[in-house]
Amino acid sequence: MKIKFSYTFLLTILFALVIFTFCNTPVETKTEKEVLPENTYLGHLDTTKYVGMNSCKLCHQSIYNSFINTGMGRSFHLAAEKNSAANFNNNNIYDSYSNFNYKAYLFNDSIFISEFRIDKNDTIFKRTEQVSFIIGSGQHTNSHLQNTNGYVHQMPMTFYTQSKKWDLPPGFENGVNTRFTRKIGLECMSCHNAFPEFEMGSENKYKYIGQGIDCERCHGPGAAHVAQKQAGNIIDTSKYIDYSIVNPAKLSIDLQFDICQRCHLQGNAVLKNNHSFFDFKPGKKLSNYISVFLPKYSNADDEFIMASHSDRLKQSACFIKSLENNTNNQSLKPYKNALTCVTCHNPHVSVKETNQEKFNNACKNCHGNNSENSENIKTAVLIPAKVCLKPDFKSSNCVACHMPSSGSIDIPHVTVHDHYIRKPINNKEKNKIKNFLGLYAINEAKPDSAIKAKAYLQQYEKFEQKSFYLDSASNFLNDKSVNHIQKNFHSLLHLNFLKGNYQKIIQYVNALKEDVCFKQLLTKKSYDNKDAWAAYHIAEAFYNTGNLQYNLKWLKKATELASFNIEYKVKLATTLAQLGKNAEAVKELELALKLNPKNISALTNLGYLKLLEGNNKDALILYQNGLKLDPDYEPLLMNLAGYYMAVRDKNSAIAFLNKIIKKNPKNKQALQALKQIQSLN
Repeated sequence: MKIKFSYTFLLTILFALVIFTFCNTPVETKTEKEVLPENTYLGHLDTTKYVGMNSCKLCHQSIYNSFINTGMGRSFHLAAEKNSAANFNNNNIYDSYSNFNYKAYLFNDSIFISEFRIDKNDTIFKRTEQVSFIIGSGQHTNSHLQNTNGYVHQMPMTFYTQSKKWDLPPGFENGVNTRFTRKIGLECMSCHNAFPEFEMGSENKYKYIGQGIDCERCHGPGAAHVAQKQAGNIIDTSKYIDYSIVNPAKLSIDLQFDICQRCHLQGNAVLKNNHSFFDFKPGKKLSNYISVFLPKYSNADDEFIMASHSDRLKQSACFIKSLENNTNNQSLKPYKNALTCVTCHNPHVSVKETNQEKFNNACKNCHGNNSENSENIKTAVLIPAKVCLKPDFKSSNCVACHMPSSGSIDIPHVTVHDHYIRKPINNKEKNKIKNFLGLYAINEAKPDSAIKAKAYLQQYEKFEQKSFYLDSASNFLNDKSVNHIQKNFHSLLHLNFLKGNYQKIIQYVNALKEDVCFKQLLTKKSYDNKDAWAAYHIAEAFYNTGNLQYNLKWLKKATELASFNIEYKVKLATTLAQLGKNAEAVKELELALKLNPKNISALTNLGYLKLLEGNNKDALILYQNGLKLDPDYEPLLMNLAGYYMAVRDKNSAIAFLNKIIKKNPKNKQALQALKQIQSLN
């Protein structure tokens, strides 16, 4: 049987997608009443570096000791029993879609996850991987990550602490179990942890990863602050603002919220042009860097996602009225009495260590009988004392009624308090039919058309593959002239790639190729690999229209711009092999496996090329290594069938083809190959 190099099936899917610095400029200290430009804070300067919270604790030991026990302080840890909230007894889980079992266990204080398959009481497959990191404080979950040569992926088991049970992680359920291959990119890492050192030109490769959200995520880079204090420059913060570091309490309410919203405003995060997830700093306006979108539905006010605290709070009449009461009073500290996150939460103290009465007292301060604003606010927020079971407020549980605890729609086995403060919803309101109204930006009133287009493209690619998202994106992208194409180039390529409209992509390239600015469009390396992805989309367009030479040209460009993207290297090797450049293809695949020896696509393709060379032994070793990673990977099973036909073992070849067909009865390649083999004498 002729062994074919299958471009379509050989690749994984590519969808997504301390040095102290002292500023010599003297800092003028000003009173709180004076309005200063946004960049007054030294932490906003590009020259001010991050120092890490070990530097902070030298002067703020008591705050440090308290903070490291908060959910933020415990958000990310090395995998060890002392850092885990999990129970490792009786933790078997079964994924009926993939027919895999999972079990987590401890060995010498290390944590391991085993994936195995049982057939007739026999274990026919087993893969065991060591956990590198625990992500999640344990208040709601502990999920588990694996680090392979800096490439970080999520593993297929999560411990849900509230229900004290193990299950598949959020997003792995209902037939979409990605096993050990879900990439943990910068967007995820930058909210669940201190800023890492990221490997430019990758999607999920890191040079260094810290442990836990640190002080500087809320206070900004601290090098200038440390340097000033070491130089003896001490400021009386009871009278003046210390502009060497950001104190969120001194900011306007919007900028205070932006600090929290950076991570407690989960959704479809769209980066503004030329920005990354590193760029926002406390004290700056979040919407200058990121716009966060959510799909909006009618009759769905009771539904919310896990990290939606600030969005839900801002919908509350309590918040709206408190803002109105403070907006015109400029003599106060910035919105002194406005309802914000820190009205109820001290970010330096764990919620587990916070007396529950603190939360009720936050309500009583406005609604209690002794409050100056009691009558006003009660009427304004529509929850007067008479509706409470105990109108004297002395023993009421305000939170239980007005911020009920329920499940988020994105994470199973987890209950959280809904921060939309309001009267309890009756069942009639809950059962109304939902209608999709569109995507809306939570933190920006009027995002421009280009940002809206990106939001719809990302919603389709990352969350829901519904065609109306692509239709909506089209409405925001003008391609009527060369100038329009150039302006919207990346998004137009992305849109038509997702639609499979490859001829349109080539039309855009041809329309711009004579433009002097075209060569500058795809030349920049960036954290989001924007230009690399555009080059990849062009390469795919040429491949799918039969032009391998141009496909090769643009794949080389994509690989040059994102040299640590293994999938690009495998794609490049595939094209090189199809053009008969096997030696170059082998080189790319060997480099890919050096970067990540657990990339099954690279193992499969390199095995094929070794087989072409007549090196059957090395080919089989590569294939067997692949089987240890994934016994269901169809391109690998096809190549193994080809290998066994090459060594004249017809029965083994048939067995591998039958394995494919059992798992996927619609695999035309396997069906055709089986028919050909069975026709042989």
